Amino acid sequence: MPTFAEARKIILDSVKPLGVERVQILEAAGRVLAEDITAPWDMPLWDNTAMDGYAVRSEDCSSPTVLKVAGFLPAGGNMTETLQPGTAVKILTGAPIPPGADAVVQVEETEESGGSVTIRIPVKKRDHIRFKGEDVKAGEIILPAGTVIRPSEISMLASFGKVFVPVHRRVRVAVLSTGDELVEPGEALAPGKIINSNSPALAACVRQAGGIPIMLGIARDNPDSLREKLAEGLQADVLMTSAGVSAGDRDYVRDILDELGLRQLFWKVDIKPGRPTAFGLHGSTPVFSLPGNPVSSLLTFEEFVRPALLRMMGHQRVLRPLVTAKLKEGIRKKPGRVNFMRVAVEQDNGQFLAWSPGKQDTGYLKTLLLADGIAVIPAECGDLSAGDQVEVHLLDENTGLMEA
Repeated sequence: MPTFAEARKIILDSVKPLGVERVQILEAAGRVLAEDITAPWDMPLWDNTAMDGYAVRSEDCSSPTVLKVAGFLPAGGNMTETLQPGTAVKILTGAPIPPGADAVVQVEETEESGGSVTIRIPVKKRDHIRFKGEDVKAGEIILPAGTVIRPSEISMLASFGKVFVPVHRRVRVAVLSTGDELVEPGEALAPGKIINSNSPALAACVRQAGGIPIMLGIARDNPDSLREKLAEGLQADVLMTSAGVSAGDRDYVRDILDELGLRQLFWKVDIKPGRPTAFGLHGSTPVFSLPGNPVSSLLTFEEFVRPALLRMMGHQRVLRPLVTAKLKEGIRKKPGRVNFMRVAVEQDNGQFLAWSPGKQDTGYLKTLLLADGIAVIPAECGDLSAGDQVEVHLLDENTGLMEA
């Protein structure tokens, strides 16, 4: 039975990025770039003005002066005539600098009247000009492979006329719940039955990570039903099941997967909760068998499945942000296994503080709803006291907790 660290290493060593596809630029948002993108031309493509004003020769404006207005140049316009001494061209932001001009005077420092403009201030060469290639040089790698494409990357790609972008393929994850006791949401709830909450919850986890969930429904606790559903799930990029891998009389998942040719890499992990978590490979297809308990299945997805899916989609950073937090209250723990503790987190004068937002028994789903992170308590630790420090994986990177 591997430790937590060993199990995650086995998983991440067993997966690799999926193939490459070219998608339209808007569809690339949130995806991972599969190839380096180089600039086909300079940016800016020509010298242009950074603001509205007048293009001038700086030698004409070493002190306040009056110049003849020789033309008007809006954004998108062009001027081929060389600017003559003693003249200026009225110019709008983004317009190319006319030949002969080497500075721009912002409009607030001028006054135009009767075909002439008064320049109120001394002007220096290069004032308010954005020069060709000063942002990006032609041939420069603007986005390296492995970049996660955000709106700012979309802007850069669009600025260079990119319509299609090479990205790693989204991972297709088959999601299967097992158990005779399960009914789907919306079905009548007879005595002894429970609603299948794992499938929609795990599918949502897959989608949040950027993958594509494939809902297989419920496999009943008999070999024929399991064999049919598991064989179907093995056609996806990843198969993820919940329940059926413990030591019960009707926990057939492991046996049927073996029958279907799975190479089992581990079928328990030295963690709490989530000990009955299994992982194997069917050819190159990863197969995760998670516990049936909803809290345990979500926690083990976070710590094992999500990093693997991100790696398969080309991400280089696959783990949640890890912070060190000080406990606001003591916790009880027996040495021997890594514990996953659901914690609320806040910052106080730059220090992260963590505490349990509810009961830690896995029967309490509400505690996970109130949690900001998962504290990973080392196996060798016993009881911890208020003020002790723990490592916490933050569950939501957009909570503001990372802002110092």
